[in-house]
Amino acid sequence: MNCELAHERIVLAAYSELPDDQTHELDRHLATCNECSREREQLLALKTLASAYPVLEPDPHFVTRSRIRLEEELDAIPPKRWYERFGQRMLNNFASLQAAPAAALLLLIVGAGAGTLGGYEYAQARAAHTASHAAAQAAARGDSSTTASAPAEVASISSIVRQPNSEIVDVTYDQLVPQHLQGSLDDPAIRQLLMLASENSSSPGVRDDSVGLLAAECRAGHACQGEGIRDALMVALRYDKSETVREKALQGLEPFVAEDMRVRDAVLEALLNDSDPRIRSAAITELEPVEADTSVRQVLFTVANSDHNPRIRTASREILSRAPVIQ
Repeated sequence: MNCELAHERIVLAAYSELPDDQTHELDRHLATCNECSREREQLLALKTLASAYPVLEPDPHFVTRSRIRLEEELDAIPPKRWYERFGQRMLNNFASLQAAPAAALLLLIVGAGAGTLGGYEYAQARAAHTASHAAAQAAARGDSSTTASAPAEVASISSIVRQPNSEIVDVTYDQLVPQHLQGSLDDPAIRQLLMLASENSSSPGVRDDSVGLLAAECRAGHACQGEGIRDALMVALRYDKSETVREKALQGLEPFVAEDMRVRDAVLEALLNDSDPRIRSAAITELEPVEADTSVRQVLFTVANSDHNPRIRTASREILSRAPVIQ
């Protein structure tokens, strides 16, 4: 039996789905192959670890929240400009017209695009020049109604109403206005803004600052309930792309590893899956107070025997050696 076939049968044997004759053949192979034997031990350890976790029912609002978050992310994507859409349409047309001479078609597309873009820019410049000239003339006449300039940062236009028998137009618009809020870290409004900022995908710096403040609050012993700051830190630890943000989130969760099973699971996931060795080493250190826990020992056993990082393996073995009894 070769090792590739043995790996397939190891999985079937772990779940008691392998016939007896093939099981005996697999046992003979494992007796002489150390690599396949380690493979079986790792699989059995993973199965034991998985069985230690309770089967949780999904949150009934999980799909709704996911859809809302997806819509928010899609809304955050800036719309394409008209000339980008025009260029994409021309490229699609170019791909469909395979029978046309390539050089002539390319020249036609470039000429049409340049002409359209030039006309658009000229029209904009002309309109701006006309508006500024009219404003200057109105200012000279002392007419204040026509000198008002268009506001900046317009989000949307709500309505446009022309007054009867008049040139006056009423425009209702929504404007993007930056807001500022100052308060202590205990202020619920400040905490809510910090939790929102921890999920700000467009600004790594804002996420770093917000998670750092939340973690400092938890480490200082302030209120960090499961439904709130603690959850925000666990989300950052699991999913944030920044190593700095994940490391700060891990530090903020340290006081709750012993008392909160969900926090313990998040730290175990970081030990198993995080790509940064520093974060994985810090996770091992945070798990020391609960080193006798069954799930913790199972993960440490797996890491100590199969991890590619020798320092991680050594640290895991040291903790295992100090807690020989499984509770």
